[in-house]
Amino acid sequence: MDQLYVHAHVLSLDRLAGDALWVRDGRILTAGDGATLKTAFPAKGEIIDCAGGTLAPGFIDAHSHLTSYAATLGLVPLKDCTSYDDIISSFVSYINQNSPKEGQWLMGFGYDHNRLKERRHPTNQTLDRISAQIPILITHASGHMGVLNTRAMELAGLSPDTPDPEGGHFGRENGTLNGYAEENAFIRIAASAGRPDADQLARQLDRAQRAYLAHGITTVQEGLVKAAGWAQLRTAAEEGRLMLDVVGYCDMKEHAGLLRQAGDYAQGYKNRLRLGGYKIFLDGSPQGRTAWMTQPYEPAQEGYSGYPIYTDDQVQAFVAQAVDEGRQLLAHANGDAAAEQLIRAYETVMRRRPGRDAVRPVMIHAQTVRPDQLPRMAALSMVASFFVAHIPAWGDVHVRNLGLDRASRISPCASAQKAGVTFTFHQDTPVLEPDMLHSLQAAVLRETDSGRILGPQERISPLEALRAVTVNSAYQYGEEGEKGTLSPGKRADLVLLEEDPLTCPAERISQLRVMRTIKDGKTLFEA
Repeated sequence: MDQLYVHAHVLSLDRLAGDALWVRDGRILTAGDGATLKTAFPAKGEIIDCAGGTLAPGFIDAHSHLTSYAATLGLVPLKDCTSYDDIISSFVSYINQNSPKEGQWLMGFGYDHNRLKERRHPTNQTLDRISAQIPILITHASGHMGVLNTRAMELAGLSPDTPDPEGGHFGRENGTLNGYAEENAFIRIAASAGRPDADQLARQLDRAQRAYLAHGITTVQEGLVKAAGWAQLRTAAEEGRLMLDVVGYCDMKEHAGLLRQAGDYAQGYKNRLRLGGYKIFLDGSPQGRTAWMTQPYEPAQEGYSGYPIYTDDQVQAFVAQAVDEGRQLLAHANGDAAAEQLIRAYETVMRRRPGRDAVRPVMIHAQTVRPDQLPRMAALSMVASFFVAHIPAWGDVHVRNLGLDRASRISPCASAQKAGVTFTFHQDTPVLEPDMLHSLQAAVLRETDSGRILGPQERISPLEALRAVTVNSAYQYGEEGEKGTLSPGKRADLVLLEEDPLTCPAERISQLRVMRTIKDGKTLFEA
């Protein structure tokens, strides 16, 4: 089928230009002058009026957690809570409206202790005020920590003698667990908490996909595939319910076998789903003070620098396995010490395997990567996927935790570009909503919630920011031949914006409306 998009500003990010784009059978044919193209356009084709909007490549999500985001759509929302009382009220309202079944876990998502007036995490006693009988678990906005009430602690098998696991920590007061858990201590408990039934999960996955589409995203990531999530995605693929291209990365420590068992899904897209490689965590979150830093957090006299998840030998083993299998590895590394561990591991492994391909490894977040580390990343063809929206969301918190100098180098886009490092952007959804335009504005302005310009030397142009979520993200996935630009032969994954993000005032980029999102030539979202 032929389609002609007319009265558009075609932002191809390639050599094509004009006010019209011709698509045939879900692939881009050409762009040019609309009046001229109409003379050759078949009578049975479809003409779509873009009403002067900007037609750009569909946005490509470089890192998020699709199934986790879907799961949060059934949780008590806590992102707007500013006090313990707000958290309690949110749960009480949910209980009154939903009458949860006996034994059902109640879970909330999105609180941030940095935004609570108490400026600290709640405890089990706080949550016991909601209910002493219902198991309750709340997850921090970062996804790296959370709190359980006393009943949930009992069901999780926690006791005063429960030790901290490797790469994790339990909160304690007077030698007794207080319900707080972070990193591996929290992740393992959260994974075993109650799950909705299959039908509810399927409905929530559909809602999640529509949310990505509403933000102009046509390719999305499942950034930590485990057995249950893989079963959910595979079922959705086999039932034809995936509207977006979904690229998954297996939890390398516990679920590496999924890649070997995935068959065609490990070779390329099948029913819009593929497994792209492996994922590991090297540290935590800077706003939660669990990212592994070379220098201590403020106040420096306390000497606390966060902590690693794995030893150097363990990370080298993970890297060696990925390289030997020819698989891409995504590594969560927020702190500069974690970044150093990853870079050094790849340098060591590749030195021992001359001629091997590192397969475009990705440093996820790369928040505090240092200037001296960037050229070494470039030499390894290591992609930096920056969580640049941290600047408006937590920039002021980073100033408190890291000091102004280090905080000003958060997500160093300009330095990465100068060093030759390919970089992409993401929102780590469900940490933040999958709003690519918000990330573009963050990279261009670098303005915190309080109005502080954090690291003006690291600002980049709107064009460079747009390339990060299109051209560069396609490269990160090894799909630059299919996506990322509006070039002849590429898939017609498109976003229609009401205005050109390259020429509108920078402070308006995040406010631009997505008018249409088109996947393989089919409109899946329309405002």
